[in-house]
Amino acid sequence: MAATRLEVNLMRLLSRCEALAAERRDPEEWRLEKYVAALEDMLRELKKQSSKPAPELLNEYSRKADFLKGLLEAEKLSSSTEKALANQFLAPGRTPTTAKERTPATKTVHLQTKARCTGQMRSELLGTVYVKPGENLGLKYKSFFFPLCSCRGLTSDEKQSAVELDAVLQHHQDMQEKLAEEMLSLARSLKNNTLAAQNVIKQDNQTLSHSLRMADQNFEKLKDESDRLEQHAKKSVNWLLWIMLIVVCFIFISMILFIRIFPKLK
Repeated sequence: MAATRLEVNLMRLLSRCEALAAERRDPEEWRLEKYVAALEDMLRELKKQSSKPAPELLNEYSRKADFLKGLLEAEKLSSSTEKALANQFLAPGRTPTTAKERTPATKTVHLQTKARCTGQMRSELLGTVYVKPGENLGLKYKSFFFPLCSCRGLTSDEKQSAVELDAVLQHHQDMQEKLAEEMLSLARSLKNNTLAAQNVIKQDNQTLSHSLRMADQNFEKLKDESDRLEQHAKKSVNWLLWIMLIVVCFIFISMILFIRIFPKLK
C-alpha cells in the first residue's frame, strides 16, 4: 500500500528530528522540542486514519517518537549521572527511517548521547577536559576502566582524583557483583518455589481426578438404585390396582346376592 501524504510528511519530520538530535545543540535550542511535539500530533492523526500503515510500522514510528521525547527530557536533567541513567532506559528505533540510512539514526544518536554522558561523568570525576563525540574513544574508555593511579606525569590533585575514581569504580563493581549474586539467589528461590507449586498442583490434579472418578461411580450407583425403585413402584401400583378391582367385584356380587336373598318389601 502506498504511503499517504500524512505518512510522508511524518517520515520527513522524523528524519529532520533525528538529524537535529545528532547535532551539537545549544541549551537554548527550541526547534527539536517543537518538532517532536508536532511529530506526536501527526502520529496521533495517522493512527486515526482509515488508510493507516501496518501496525509494525506504526509501532516503529511511536518507538522513535518516544525515544526523541525521552532524549529531550534526559537533556533537561541537572547532573550527568541522572542523564546517563535516563539514557540507559531509552529504546532507539530498530529500522532506518529513510532508504539512505544503513543503521537507524536513533541508534546512532543513542550511542553518541551515551558517550557524551559518560565523558561528562568522567570529566566531573577527574576534572579533565570533556571527551567530544567523534574522537577515538577506544583508548580513553580503556584507560577509564583501568587504575588511573599508574598514569605518569600527574599532579597530586590529579592522582587523588584518580584514586577516588578507582574507589568509585571498585565500589560499583562490588555492587554489580552483589546484585548478580542476589539475582542468582532470587532465581534459585523462584525455581524452588516453581517446583514446589508444580508438585502441589500435580497432587491437586490427582485428588481432583480421584474425586471425579468417585463422583462418576456414585452417579452410576444412584442411577441403578433409581431404576430399581422405579420398578418397585410400578409393581406396587399394579398389585394395588388388582386388589381394588377384586374388592369392587366382590362388593358388586355381594349386593346382587343381597338383593336376591332379601326381596323388596311390598
